[in-house]
Amino acid sequence: MDTTGILDEALQRLHTCGPERLGRLTNHAPMAVEALTARGQARSVHRWLDLYARKLEDLPPRVEPVTVANWRTALGDPRRAADWIGHFEREVAERPWREVLARWWPRLLPGLYGGSTHPVIRVGHAVRTLLAGEATGPRLAELAHGLGYWAARHRTVAVPDRLPGAASAAAALDAVPAVDVRDGGFPARLGRVTALPVWAAVEAPYPGEVPGRLAELVRAATHRYATHGHGEETMLVHAATAPNAVLRTLPALPRALWPASLRAAWTASAVVTAMYAPAAPAAYVPPGAFTPEEVFERALAHGDEHVIKLTDTALDVGDAPALTAALRAMELSAPLG
Repeated sequence: MDTTGILDEALQRLHTCGPERLGRLTNHAPMAVEALTARGQARSVHRWLDLYARKLEDLPPRVEPVTVANWRTALGDPRRAADWIGHFEREVAERPWREVLARWWPRLLPGLYGGSTHPVIRVGHAVRTLLAGEATGPRLAELAHGLGYWAARHRTVAVPDRLPGAASAAAALDAVPAVDVRDGGFPARLGRVTALPVWAAVEAPYPGEVPGRLAELVRAATHRYATHGHGEETMLVHAATAPNAVLRTLPALPRALWPASLRAAWTASAVVTAMYAPAAPAAYVPPGAFTPEEVFERALAHGDEHVIKLTDTALDVGDAPALTAALRAMELSAPLG
């Protein structure tokens, strides 16, 4: 928990910026600064933001307010991002944030795949901070920005055909077939995912089983990055960070929403794997043994936002293969600035 006020300062600085730039590239700064703060690197937040600032754009103009009467027609319209952010700013000002989250989570969950899963990841970072400490104005506003981005980029996927699956998350990810055409961006590839294997754990879980199964999925996807991240060093990060965002949000949600959250997280991890995984794994030997703190310091020195976020997830997993995956991401990714 940040007690220095630096996170709140950084969020206030960022809330004049839009959730994207160039109409399609996600603003990762709020997620990265939350991760830096959560991992004891608050003193580096503003210096990192200064390097990242060239990737920021102003908030887009508003079109018309989102209301109870028109929210369904505004859902999934990226032109309405500022309208949606304003809507959720009003919501969290008028009601407890957990109540707002519980109302909107089942509405937004089917559209988890919009914005390349970044909106739910941003929400997961915001919720972690709110659960860890005081619900300050900037932290509530950050939840509003994350939910607003999710609503604006809301995109569902057709239910894929069911293929024979596996009992473990790792084996189920290994069984995911690659899409036939491997070009284009996330939206184009998403439409090519027509079949996914069944991971037995998501079929009919009791709510109490969901946290453990989500943790298994996050662990499997993180470990897999070490040998498969070369397929697409940036996008394959989301196979781990998207389900981890759902896992971080669970404690703030009613238990009745947990099973559907697990199923959506599995589908998100699996479709990212289908779209970007390489034809074959590659062995990777880390350049030495490092403590979790040392690995995160290396991620900060590297600076890339996806490296920081994957390392943050790797520290949640907490074992040597996860740290190896983080080190692999640093090797594959271009440093910031």
